[in-house]
Amino acid sequence: MKALVHKNQKGMAGLHLEEWESRSLQSNEVRVKMKMVGLNHRDLFTVAQHEASAAPLVIGSDGTGVISEINADVQQFKVGDEVIINPGLNWHEATDAAPADFKILGNPVHGTFAEEIILPIKNIALKPEFLSWEEAGTLSLSALTAYRALFTKGNVTEGTSVLVPGIGGGVATFLLQFAKAAGAKVYVTSRSAEKLKQAEKLGADKGIQSESNWDEALDNEKVDVVIETVGAATFHQSMKQLRQGGTMVLIGSSTGDTIEFNLREFFYGQYTLKGTTMGSAEEYQEMLNFIETHQIHPVVDSIFEWDEYEKAFDYLEKGQQVGKIALRI
Repeated sequence: MKALVHKNQKGMAGLHLEEWESRSLQSNEVRVKMKMVGLNHRDLFTVAQHEASAAPLVIGSDGTGVISEINADVQQFKVGDEVIINPGLNWHEATDAAPADFKILGNPVHGTFAEEIILPIKNIALKPEFLSWEEAGTLSLSALTAYRALFTKGNVTEGTSVLVPGIGGGVATFLLQFAKAAGAKVYVTSRSAEKLKQAEKLGADKGIQSESNWDEALDNEKVDVVIETVGAATFHQSMKQLRQGGTMVLIGSSTGDTIEFNLREFFYGQYTLKGTTMGSAEEYQEMLNFIETHQIHPVVDSIFEWDEYEKAFDYLEKGQQVGKIALRI
């Protein structure tokens, strides 16, 4: 079979579409013939950081396809079923944090960017029928991250006011869609006027230019919850928009991992800061039920063919998209 493999050198120069040997199924495993996979910023980080001396790695976390073989005594799945992949391994219940042996497909274990993948049968679910291959293939990692951030960590309910800085990427777009479906009021920021327009079409109550005065843009209204996906570049502005006793959920740091932090301002404000990443299998099923109930369609910005992976990665790295980017296998 063919797979998108990273080896021998860091960066895109180490990424190759090549023949990859498969193997026999072990107990409680399933083989899935892939139809569509989705790109994440995590794939960019993997390509940039995977050492030249490390073993070759099939990258990719998201995907959907058809079961071609099962080695498990189960009733809910059969050969020919259309399934979607949960990329998180070994995290079953919705605990406060991931277990020590939690791993994500695509790094450090082989991932989804291949003509077929073998994985534990616990890591598949039936593809929601109302989703297209493109939508299902780009759903899992970003949608699960957004779901846990909003509902497990942020306790967002109807009437909650939520700020999402840096709208446009996959996680941020799901945050907007999910929060609006739950009845929340949602404000978003972006440097791009076009992304703000797209966000308002998706239901955002207000779009704010990142370089503007956020206090003025919100008429000095403070919000209940901020879901911070950007990191150092917006952290302090985000904190300023929280009401007294509000909650910030931190799920990204693409603009830097280190900040100076005023402890006195924080504890006088009675704020709560929570970190999260990905989610459990329990939350994954809750997320699928949620999108089914609300008939939420992932926003797919672009679809690239299998051999156009370099163009797809370049498009993702430039941050031009609103929503997700798919590769057709």
